[in-house]
Amino acid sequence: MNAVKGQVVDLPSGPRSGVLVIDKPSGPTSFDVVRQVKRVLRVRRVGHGGTLDPLATGVLPICLGEATKLAQFLLDADKEYEATIGFGVETDTYDAMGTVTERRGAVGLTPAAVEGALAQFRGAIRQVPPRFSALKLRGRPLYEYARAGEEVDPAPRNVVVHELAVVGWSGPETAVVRVRCSKGTYIRSLAFDLGRALGTGAHLTALRRTRSGPFGLDAASSLDEIATAPLVPLPRALGHLPAVVASLAVARQLEQGQRVSWAALETRDPKVDPKGAAASLPIEGRFQVLRPDGALLAVAELTADATLRTLRVFN
Repeated sequence: MNAVKGQVVDLPSGPRSGVLVIDKPSGPTSFDVVRQVKRVLRVRRVGHGGTLDPLATGVLPICLGEATKLAQFLLDADKEYEATIGFGVETDTYDAMGTVTERRGAVGLTPAAVEGALAQFRGAIRQVPPRFSALKLRGRPLYEYARAGEEVDPAPRNVVVHELAVVGWSGPETAVVRVRCSKGTYIRSLAFDLGRALGTGAHLTALRRTRSGPFGLDAASSLDEIATAPLVPLPRALGHLPAVVASLAVARQLEQGQRVSWAALETRDPKVDPKGAAASLPIEGRFQVLRPDGALLAVAELTADATLRTLRVFN
């Protein structure tokens, strides 16, 4: 695992909350990165907003303090990847870390053939997770069954692939594919299924996550920069959700678990009301509720009678 340079940081007193966006290198697990952040920043409450396999690199949001309450909403966000796929070889893990199970060769494979095969994997699809994955079946991770040699049939999952295109080509054996997809999409399964569709077999040789929800590589810091990397404030971390503003009195009501109607809110988000006036038009789906000073108060949704249902409340 890559070591973090330098000493443990002496932080100013007071809680630290926000999202630290890390550009994870290949090798460490997502939990390895969480442990490093805990050690370097001396923060107890730390979690991540979407697991990356050890082989994978790229955007890994790390939630600190109150931001750990954001994890469930970050997990729900769409993701973007650049996947390097090797054709002609299948492995038991569907990636380069596994054992080769079959060699078929990929002589004569063309970019046009790959692009044509990708069409069936765009949009809403059913996908079977890899047998070597942390997804649980009857309380056990699938990889435990696989390592024990026990045959299991993971249930297909509904996922959505919004964008899928060949963006790089290195002869018939290797292609780079850009993927934008919903939560729960396994890029390893996508590579495996693509190989089967082409009749060549395939496995994932490299994976780089270029975006996770609102976070891109341009905002990511290396492991060596943990001590000095900026934290993304909670409202900006949920920038994909519209925002409304609660008065001080309404904020107190929400903190105390009282019922609050949509009509009691006002908005400054042009996505909700371009004039920034009263929040007259209800929002569909989840939204942020901000305090008068702009700090995040809650993530909420509306009930049938236009009353707020708070999903998480933040201190």
